[in-house]
Amino acid sequence: MVKFLPFAVAALIAALPVSAVAECGGLRGTGDLGLVIERADGAVQVVDTTRRRALCTVTGLGDLSHASLVFSRDGRFAYVFGRDGGLSKVDVLTGTLVKRVTQAGNAIGGAISQDGRLVAVSNYEPGGVRVFDAATLEMLADIPAIAADGSRGKVVGLVDAPGLGFVYALYDAGEIWVAEMGKDATAPKLTKFTGIGRLPYDGMVTPDGRYYAAALFGEDGVALLDLWNLDKGVRRILDGYGKGEQPLPVYKMPHLGGWSTAGRLAFVPAVGRHEVLVVDQKTWEEVGRVAVYAQPVFTTARPDGRQVWVNFAHPHNDTVQVIDVPTRTVVQTLKPGPAVLHIEFSPRGEHAWVSVRDSDEVQVYDTRSFDKLASLPARKPSGIFFTARANRVGY
Repeated sequence: MVKFLPFAVAALIAALPVSAVAECGGLRGTGDLGLVIERADGAVQVVDTTRRRALCTVTGLGDLSHASLVFSRDGRFAYVFGRDGGLSKVDVLTGTLVKRVTQAGNAIGGAISQDGRLVAVSNYEPGGVRVFDAATLEMLADIPAIAADGSRGKVVGLVDAPGLGFVYALYDAGEIWVAEMGKDATAPKLTKFTGIGRLPYDGMVTPDGRYYAAALFGEDGVALLDLWNLDKGVRRILDGYGKGEQPLPVYKMPHLGGWSTAGRLAFVPAVGRHEVLVVDQKTWEEVGRVAVYAQPVFTTARPDGRQVWVNFAHPHNDTVQVIDVPTRTVVQTLKPGPAVLHIEFSPRGEHAWVSVRDSDEVQVYDTRSFDKLASLPARKPSGIFFTARANRVGY
């Protein structure tokens, strides 16, 4: 008996390039896929998180030395932000580069809007944010980062803000801006908060989309903005958490994009210290500290909030430690190898994927037994991004 494919499926297969279908392993959904940045080659690997294997490689993405990406709402497309100002749209299913534009001279990340229509890129040179149509990569808005004193500076910590648009910080000026994107994306409404503190170096939005936090390198503190109540302005939390202590040399800045939220607690990497700060998100007060192996860079929470995995700055970046959230103690120390740059959990948290740049591999660990389950070759891997991010605020 001859069996026929449903028309919609047959049409989709026919629409895909034959080489692309073969290269990435045929027809599949996007739910268990992800991308690994191969910074040495300006490429990304498409990986299958269920089978723990690489499917194909997409090249031609430029300088990915500090690359990040976001996904379209359906998880099919990834928007890759390169350090050279490149914005690349990658089809995750076919393993192809759809389009690439060079929109600036030096860029540092980006975000996608709540409705998936807009992609925004934060730039160092020229300082500011540029907003693009997610379908065509046509630029719709150019928002220069001109501070209150008239200077133009670097933009950091760009995130999506539900119901508003985008939020970001001006590193040189010590300001936080909210860019509200209405129906006409060419005319964003800007709300500016000045005098928030010295040198905000990164920012994040809480998973519920309510609070935006910008960490201050110059003052050992965090500037917090309630996005539900903009009229209340910015408040300072964790102010001077290092007072009375001799700061250590900072070899790599922690990333607020790696803040972990586990229930009502946030686990924050402390700048220049061998500590992770524990913060109660109801009061935004410090409620504890966890001593760790070295200076933390990322604190990454398992999806269920039971564990927080921590990686570290040079020269101790061969190590990963696991914090047990209920006891706030380190329960495991792993040695994946030189230059651990990023950790990403499988969508339900049973596995942790760890990029080990100087060993040219990505390692996969069981999060209960801590056994290493797989090692995937990759050329100088850095960021790991799974499509489960597609429908999470701030990712």
